[in-house]
Amino acid sequence: MRSRRVLKRAEGQVGTVSGAGARLLRMFEGHRLTPTQRRIAHCMVRRAEDAPFLSSVELAELAGVSQPSVTRFAVALGFDGYPALRRHLREALPAPSAGGAPGAGAEGAEGAEGGAAGNAYQQAVHAEIEHLRQLAALLADPAPVAEAGRLLAASRPLPVLGLRAAAAQARGFAYFAAKVHPDVRLLDEGGSMLDDRLDAAVRAGASALLCFALPRHPRETVAALECAREAGLRIVTVADSVFAPVARPGDLLLPAAVGTTLSFDTACSPMMLGRVLLEAMCDELPDAQARLEEFDARAARRGLFAE
Repeated sequence: MRSRRVLKRAEGQVGTVSGAGARLLRMFEGHRLTPTQRRIAHCMVRRAEDAPFLSSVELAELAGVSQPSVTRFAVALGFDGYPALRRHLREALPAPSAGGAPGAGAEGAEGAEGGAAGNAYQQAVHAEIEHLRQLAALLADPAPVAEAGRLLAASRPLPVLGLRAAAAQARGFAYFAAKVHPDVRLLDEGGSMLDDRLDAAVRAGASALLCFALPRHPRETVAALECAREAGLRIVTVADSVFAPVARPGDLLLPAAVGTTLSFDTACSPMMLGRVLLEAMCDELPDAQARLEEFDARAARRGLFAE
């Protein structure tokens, strides 16, 4: 009966994040969870008042996952199993208030004023905004980005590596970089051809490689970077952390955090850092502005864009 009752209350609700929900969010931060495990975490945040009292079967039904997935979720958080997680929640989270909606009272008001309140989607946006603030603070020292710009501008050709989750970042950079750099080579697919394409770039004269490395880090990315280092390329890496498995001494690694509050990572900060690197590279290419103007003129003649 309780399972059906909780499910009925959850139908169609996104809900605001209460004080208890905010505590849950903080507990989940820093853990690398699978998409299924994140689904469970989001469900618990939305039902923060009920979470300490749900059985693993009830939570699985609410989240739309299997009961073993709930157990694996608890283990991923460092508990022996789901009962241990539930005991922790009962001890750490406040009991539901006798009256009023979840999150009411001083705790809820404090969350609303501090930006912690709101539904799960708003929380994800707030987290990305915080990551951009961290990036802005990092860029207070422009020297590493300026050095990266010099390395990328001088490499002819310029290979740009990004596999799986990082492929979109690599494609975006390569698309715009090709408008100002004479030879950009996108490496966005793994497999046996990756080493061949990397080797071809080296033989053509490449001196540096730009890599976008985002979780979950493919082994192929790690292997490709090792090949690039052995070939003598300087590595510029945009990664989610300085502790990412792709990091090696001698590389120029620029960190940009990814968001983990939704089922799949969000990468606003790495994308922004990629655009900053584009700007730094343009600053080192004396004919960058002329190339852009030429492209605009050709695009106008061909009617490429709807104005």
